[in-house]
Amino acid sequence: MPRGSAALPVDIEHIREAAQRIAPHIHRTPLLPSRSLSDRAGVEVRLKCENLQRAGSFKIRGALNALLQLTPEERARGVVAFSSGNHAQGVALAARLLGMKATIVMPENSVATKVEATKTYGAEVVSAGVTAATRDNVAREIASRTGANVIPPFDDERIIAGAGTVGLEIVDEWPDVASILIPLGGGGLLSGVSLAATSIRPGVEVYGIEPAAGNDGERSFRMGHIVAIDPPNTIADGARTLAIGQRNFAIIRDRVKDVTSVDDATLLETVKFAMYRTKLVIEPTGALGIAALFAGKVKPKGPVAIVVSGGNLDFGLLAAE
Repeated sequence: MPRGSAALPVDIEHIREAAQRIAPHIHRTPLLPSRSLSDRAGVEVRLKCENLQRAGSFKIRGALNALLQLTPEERARGVVAFSSGNHAQGVALAARLLGMKATIVMPENSVATKVEATKTYGAEVVSAGVTAATRDNVAREIASRTGANVIPPFDDERIIAGAGTVGLEIVDEWPDVASILIPLGGGGLLSGVSLAATSIRPGVEVYGIEPAAGNDGERSFRMGHIVAIDPPNTIADGARTLAIGQRNFAIIRDRVKDVTSVDDATLLETVKFAMYRTKLVIEPTGALGIAALFAGKVKPKGPVAIVVSGGNLDFGLLAAE
């Protein structure tokens, strides 16, 4: 894997600056060891628990990093974002913390609990007639009409740098980590964490994990160019993206060891197992890394950190057969 490509849109200093910028507003989430997961996987496993982050996922890191860099005039015009859930909540809470107006465009099939949480944080939610394929266009139309600033969910330098602070915390707390498994949707988390981790410890191997029904990232990684797909039908609602972002893909190609996927049945069983054995609430997207390890899709070298990206679980899934 190449290291330190001059063409990359974000570098380690951007991530370090983001860490200082957002530190007063976020939790430094725990990196929890799990004997039950380690025994089952046959390798030491620690979970980076972004499910315990404010707003229930890593997304607030990038949202805050972006909003904190807006000028006073830009803040006065408010922000608009498009998201199926966790980015929506991250932007909504970040805007509330900074006293800004936020409008969030969410598809009509978004998880109801995520929609309600977004509203609870004070954002206006627009969903009527919105699909996964049209949400970004609707958001940009609102921005054009109102002057609000668009905060993209992943294809943005500020978002990547904010997400990358997760990687800084992992390698700082656990210097012996050899492999990191990361959920992959649009690529904000995977690109940011892989860049941070490999910039500090070049020997670390980073893997991206997707749902099999939405494996555009896996296909893109294999083919060497971005592959777009139709809206995927998967319980991993945080990974229902149609294509990886351009900026994200440039970093992923440079810093990631491999990208693989797991099916929904395996993912659902992993969510249940993780809840029973670790007592953590983990949403399906957040469990992708654990599922890949259990399914043998990744053979990590040495100790492995798994990023649990979110915990905003639709509890109705637990009743599924």
